[in-house]
Amino acid sequence: MAKFFKKILCPVDFDDNSMAALDTAAELARDNDAILYVMHVIFAPVTTPALPLEPYASASTEPTKLRLEKIARKRLGRKVRHEIVVKIGTQADQISAAAEDLDVDLIVMATHGRSGVAHLFLGSVAEEVIRSAGRSVLTIRPNAGRELRKGSAGGGRL
Repeated sequence: MAKFFKKILCPVDFDDNSMAALDTAAELARDNDAILYVMHVIFAPVTTPALPLEPYASASTEPTKLRLEKIARKRLGRKVRHEIVVKIGTQADQISAAAEDLDVDLIVMATHGRSGVAHLFLGSVAEEVIRSAGRSVLTIRPNAGRELRKGSAGGGRL
């Protein structure tokens, strides 16, 4: 079987949707003998010279790394080669930058399914990543993991 992906990035925000995306990313990583980068972005607003990033950068990322490692042990075990990545900044920018820095073949990420006014005001990190990452992006819609476990023909599968 041809291996399509060598490096996969999966940003998670610890909700059920991102856990479904992580499960899909893990399956793809196993099938392709790829390395899976499990990532979380600690939000910090856009910085300017008048508003530097230093206060955020000095914040410890260790609790987040530990939380990601615990999730990785539970969901990936030793069957999936993986690394933990924690960044500070805005989500879409940091995900796109990490994809570039790590030279990943695929980004697997959850969508939150917002529409209407919520989408207008909150935007979509997934949409921004699709536009800016320069990589293939597989989005997993809300509740995809639950639908797949129930055996329905929902999205989220290749």
